[in-house]
Amino acid sequence: MSQSPIPPTTHVADVTADDNIVDIKTSGNAAVDNANANDSDSTASEAPKPSPLPTPPIPNARVILMCEQAQDASTQEHQMTIRQSITIYKPAIWICFFWSASVIMQSFNITLIPSFFAQEQFSEKFGILSAEGKYEISAGWRTGLTVGALIGEMIGLVLSGIISEKYGYRKTMIGALIATTGFIFIPFFANSIEALLVGQILGGIPWGMFQSLPSSYASDIMPQVLRPYLTTYINLCWVFGQLIASIAVRAVLQLDHEWAYRIPFAIQWIWPPFVILAILFSPESPAWLVRKDRRDAARRAMLRLTSHKSPTFSVDNVIMLMAETNEREKRMSSGISYWDCFKGVDWRRTRIACLTWLVQCLCGSVLMGYSPVVYKACGLEGDWAFNMTIIQYCINIVGAVLAWWFMHLSGRRSLYLYGCMALLLLLISIGSTAFISSTNKPAQWGMAIQYLLYTFVYGCTIGPVCFSLITEMSSMRLKTKTIVLARITYNIGSIVVNNIANFQLTPKPTGWGWGAKSALFWASSTFLCIIWIYLEMPEPKGRTYCDMDIMFEHKISARKFSKTNVAELASRPEENAEAENNGTELGNMDGRTNP
Repeated sequence: MSQSPIPPTTHVADVTADDNIVDIKTSGNAAVDNANANDSDSTASEAPKPSPLPTPPIPNARVILMCEQAQDASTQEHQMTIRQSITIYKPAIWICFFWSASVIMQSFNITLIPSFFAQEQFSEKFGILSAEGKYEISAGWRTGLTVGALIGEMIGLVLSGIISEKYGYRKTMIGALIATTGFIFIPFFANSIEALLVGQILGGIPWGMFQSLPSSYASDIMPQVLRPYLTTYINLCWVFGQLIASIAVRAVLQLDHEWAYRIPFAIQWIWPPFVILAILFSPESPAWLVRKDRRDAARRAMLRLTSHKSPTFSVDNVIMLMAETNEREKRMSSGISYWDCFKGVDWRRTRIACLTWLVQCLCGSVLMGYSPVVYKACGLEGDWAFNMTIIQYCINIVGAVLAWWFMHLSGRRSLYLYGCMALLLLLISIGSTAFISSTNKPAQWGMAIQYLLYTFVYGCTIGPVCFSLITEMSSMRLKTKTIVLARITYNIGSIVVNNIANFQLTPKPTGWGWGAKSALFWASSTFLCIIWIYLEMPEPKGRTYCDMDIMFEHKISARKFSKTNVAELASRPEENAEAENNGTELGNMDGRTNP
């Protein structure tokens, strides 16, 4: 087997057998002569000989090159259209639908408890008699019930990151679904508000697992063109849960006994059996199997997740791309523990993911969780407060569907930025109108309509886009743990904002009695979110995980992510020299050698 002559100034490519990594090393004339002299069958048998490689721009540059299989998979993923990806990944899409259904249960309960605060039957059972002669849940207990669930969720989030990494996504999800089935009995039979609090804390543990595992699973198995749609579908499931909870509370409003709140609790038993059955028949995440060095199992899982209608699609190539991405990230980060999320380049990625989810808390969305209370504060009485809540969540569903179209036209960063700007204007308008709405009926309805418009804008932008962004910011190896940390940040933020909102919306003397004027407070925090988004949030549209790895590794400014040519990035001499000095191995997007 002959070898092409190599000029004395070129660099010889030595192919190692470890994961098809090609290491460019500097050599002199003696190395060239030796390379030509060692043209033997034994050399060919040790490793496949690559095609002649162009000369790297500087000596001593160490560049990771994709093998031909991974290169083909990367190129195809960049060129794949939405229609082609749906055809190939149709089984995976259906499986993601069932996994995401678990979020409906969590959203259902999170919405249920605040809705009960406006229900007379619930207040008579668990509340105290106010000075006005009405039973009310005190601001302290309102905070306790909402925060109790968040505390349980944080425990579940931490456990999900540890358990799923050891036992896989499937076993962790099935265990969480079985646990939530048992914990539902506690609020269903609760006779005191203390027992209800225990049920919220324990029930929050599996709900926390539902917050991280479906999004991690969907982002693992989907190509980059479908990833934003399937991850934002989780938000749609969240809205479905809110809508179902609102309809359930509205349907039992006329009951004058304890079944007015027990029936909605019992509805939660509907989901687990169906979701468990679906997950039993779904494969484990191929990316998780690759991380565990079980490539044969990963290949079998990928075959179950894809159809075989495209002659150009190769499962083996996709698995090889996953393996090489995993190897790259192993060199960038020494481990896969929670602590590794705060080290090196991963600290920036973790920070962005955490603050991205925190924006959801700080932009005033907490008011949507207290919709019946907010609409009563706007001046709407009786059934209309609950009717408007149902309308609100229907609008949110429409917004979530439209978000898919907007993401196709625009970037995720742009939607997040301009969405926050629109919410800022609406919050200022709602809060200002509240000063004249107490005696003005048209103003009350105008404020309620503005609040519906706020819900629509949030449903098109901040709500769904967040789920796509947090899965794309992290590396593949630290994805679940990064999502866990981001959601914990969100939950901590939710504890703070729920505590504030409870006192803002609770009438005096147990609360502050701000009512709808509290929108002005959240307008100020939304303004701070706009500043952060502009300065630090990058644009991940059209990027694979390998692309994101390279740009984060090179510390590209957030505002330059959308314009950066990743293929050219690794060929810059100064970048490669810096990488060599730091002992970092670089790679380019599509596996081509440096010009």
